[in-house]
Amino acid sequence: MAVLALRAGKHVYVEKPSSHNPREGELLVEAQRKYNKKVQVGDQQRSSPHSIRIINEIHQGRIGRAYFGFSWYSNTRKSMGIGKVVPVPDYLDWDLWQGPAPRSEYKDNIHPYNWHWLTRYGTGEALNNGTHEVDVARWALGVEMPQRITTSAGRYQFKDDWQFPDTMTTSFEYPDALITWEGKSCNGQKFYNRDRGVCISGTTGSVVLDRTGYEVYDLNGKKTDEFVSQKDRASSHDLLSRDSMTDAHFANFIAAIQKDEPLHSPIPVANVSVTMLQLSNIAYFVKRDLHLDTTNGHVLNDKEAMGMWSRHYQPGWEVRV
Repeated sequence: MAVLALRAGKHVYVEKPSSHNPREGELLVEAQRKYNKKVQVGDQQRSSPHSIRIINEIHQGRIGRAYFGFSWYSNTRKSMGIGKVVPVPDYLDWDLWQGPAPRSEYKDNIHPYNWHWLTRYGTGEALNNGTHEVDVARWALGVEMPQRITTSAGRYQFKDDWQFPDTMTTSFEYPDALITWEGKSCNGQKFYNRDRGVCISGTTGSVVLDRTGYEVYDLNGKKTDEFVSQKDRASSHDLLSRDSMTDAHFANFIAAIQKDEPLHSPIPVANVSVTMLQLSNIAYFVKRDLHLDTTNGHVLNDKEAMGMWSRHYQPGWEVRV
């Protein structure tokens, strides 16, 4: 839909690609370059004033040379159960709702939210929430596409229709830096008393950062500074994003259109973070590490993994630029 909007001459705000295949993000980048439109991705923390401030301080050496970003997300999601084929609700256009996905029968446990956990429609927790935290870690470390991705994951909490992992640990390796993301969809145990966030480690200290504020620590774990926002929230149960950083993100998008202000999360930048987590899912499904071409994220010397770069489309719904 975003690509079609670009062709119609519109600027676009995009949440995330709708499948766990990296080609959709690649198509958005191609379309943005071809039609020269503004495309802002919903990594709203890049418009958070306190996040911008502390990330700039990290870049200026606040904790020495930053080299490790540990990121996480914890929630207590319930089972989606075993779906039953039922009539489509009269308010839902099931054919349109499925979009480019190969057609399937309507089941009572897919709409409106549990589609996230099905490979036909969604991306799992890695792309639902992991991409947000990994994006902040990548921003803080100033890194692009990693050279290797490792994933250990599984579906452990419930036995149901859920097809993606509910528990995942994935690592992104660089020549001189490392990012990890730990996702727990069904166990709400927090890190640093936060159910989502990042901890950036450097040679002289660390910064713990989330959507509500940040804390700065020395090498011995002593807190030396902190900031707490009175406006934003970081709860993993927040599904509405009614907060000041989301307002600021839309304001940045509008200013980019009206005044040519630089976007905080343009599609070429955001697509790197999205592709990294999509590749984490692929590493999980093929059960091995992925070695990447760092210029484009393509998997090296692994035909099976690279074969998952694109999705199968419903005939007539193929996306082209």
